[in-house]
Amino acid sequence: MMRISTKGRYALRIMLDLAQHETDGPVALREISERQKITPKYMESIMSLLLRDNLVQSIRGKSGGYRLTRKAEEYKLYDILSTAEGGLAPVHCLAMDENECPIRQTCLTIPVWEGLHKVIEDYLSGISLQTLIDQGSACV
Repeated sequence: MMRISTKGRYALRIMLDLAQHETDGPVALREISERQKITPKYMESIMSLLLRDNLVQSIRGKSGGYRLTRKAEEYKLYDILSTAEGGLAPVHCLAMDENECPIRQTCLTIPVWEGLHKVIEDYLSGISLQTLIDQGSACV
């Protein structure tokens, strides 16, 4: 069964929280942790992924915290979930940069997996953080 892990769901909740509080300036990790009921330690591991892919920015100092690097409407769910999950390909052979499957040329199932991956990507790329906020769907 293909599932989005806790890490992916929490990454989305963290990003939504930052989007909802973007006018407050940098948001402290503990504030997000308290609102989202995510342990600070687990949040740090997720934040490192979001920082690595430049989805969030870390501000140091007394008034420091985290903030989005772009506007909420520019963040697509596919990008956030791909970052947290390490990709969203439905099968391993599509997750590799180059499909090195020895039966790639004759595999009759590859078109099914490629189609499914496209459906997932198209669907999640059509939803932004702003879309969720506008719909009041902050509990993901």
